[in-house]
Amino acid sequence: MIFGRKKKDIDDDLDEEEEEYESILFQGALNGVDANLTANARLARAGLVPSKDLLTNAVNRRAETIIIEPKGQRSLVRFFIDGVSYPGGRFSQKQGLAVTQMIKLLAGLDIQQRRKPQSGGIHAELEKVPYQLLVESTPIAEGVERLTVEVRNLKQTKEKPDEIGFTSEMKLKIQHLGQRREGAILVCGAPRTGVTTTTYALLSTVDPYIYSVFSIADDPNREVMHMSRFDVNPEDSFQDTIIRLKRIECDVLIINPLRSAEATRNAFQAQKQMTIVAEFTAKDAAEGILQICRWLGNPQEAADGLSALISQKLVRLLCKNCRVAFRPNPKLLARVGLSPETKTLFRQLTPPAPSEEEDEEEFVPCDICGGIGFLGRTGLFELIEMNESMKQLISKGTTAAEIKAMAKEQNMQTLQKEGLRLVSQGKTSLEELQRVFRST
Repeated sequence: MIFGRKKKDIDDDLDEEEEEYESILFQGALNGVDANLTANARLARAGLVPSKDLLTNAVNRRAETIIIEPKGQRSLVRFFIDGVSYPGGRFSQKQGLAVTQMIKLLAGLDIQQRRKPQSGGIHAELEKVPYQLLVESTPIAEGVERLTVEVRNLKQTKEKPDEIGFTSEMKLKIQHLGQRREGAILVCGAPRTGVTTTTYALLSTVDPYIYSVFSIADDPNREVMHMSRFDVNPEDSFQDTIIRLKRIECDVLIINPLRSAEATRNAFQAQKQMTIVAEFTAKDAAEGILQICRWLGNPQEAADGLSALISQKLVRLLCKNCRVAFRPNPKLLARVGLSPETKTLFRQLTPPAPSEEEDEEEFVPCDICGGIGFLGRTGLFELIEMNESMKQLISKGTTAAEIKAMAKEQNMQTLQKEGLRLVSQGKTSLEELQRVFRST
């Protein structure tokens, strides 16, 4: 007996605990390629269990991104939870390679190829919740790769306008712009800030009973209920494809992200015949407009072709279970631009400073957010419309500061104004806004 209990009883209890612990289940590659574990038995023995443990831990901690990156004799793991990086552990160089190769194998990628980028994905399930694990391998040195895994919870995927933070006013404006059947509605932002999600949410505002929506974008993981995919003839030019779409009365078309001057010129030729929707990388809407001007080489063409440009940032939402209310100082309200009538704001719950008092109550982290103080994210959006005043400003050549000043003067939706709205509603904190704007 051990401490008055039979060893058999203790073993039974341990077995019960093990049964309660669930590991992630891999259910095949998104591309249908079979992960032949028999042919790769040595890799499976070294990498399967640690890969399951790593991904199970990441999903349980609500990580949306996992990065495995070799650093000297170690492979460091980072989890991004609501957009903020947290340590996810480390592997030895050998074990890190085994985990990387194992995840690549499960995602249907070529484990022999380490010199070129690859992308794929895994169908997975944990506690009866379906997931997609989108996997990218990126060479960073000879024979050395960085592995990135994007986690998509298929039960909690937020892709509708209301779910990601569109206001009613913003939805109505986008609906009105799409009714023109011409012009470019573009979405921009920094990488990994939900720009693609915003772009597809934008399409959901279009009335499917009046307007036809098509896609020629290479994104099989994104769907909109009333959007039809158009089969592009590989031999056709972009303009040939537009002609074919016009024949079938396409009203709104989403195309691949704009990454070059040529792609932008094609898009602005097409916008004369249908509304073009696309995304690209830029700091904010004002900088995005200047980028379009540079790609086109003609500010007047940009001003005439643009209907609107939407930019966004993602901001963390305070955990409602543990957020802390406080009465703000009037000077603080004046300094940040909040109404002097604001009586209550909220901030993140943080552990108290260490104290020498013996009877100090132990800090207990929130079991809802895991002690982080935030739970989930929403979008902050700005919408710059091409009214006559804005067109005149852009066509003559301008600066980002002048564009922002005019947008504010004409009461357009700005990131700062939207951020303060969320703060006043108790959804996020001033500290979180500072973090978001300071990081870009």
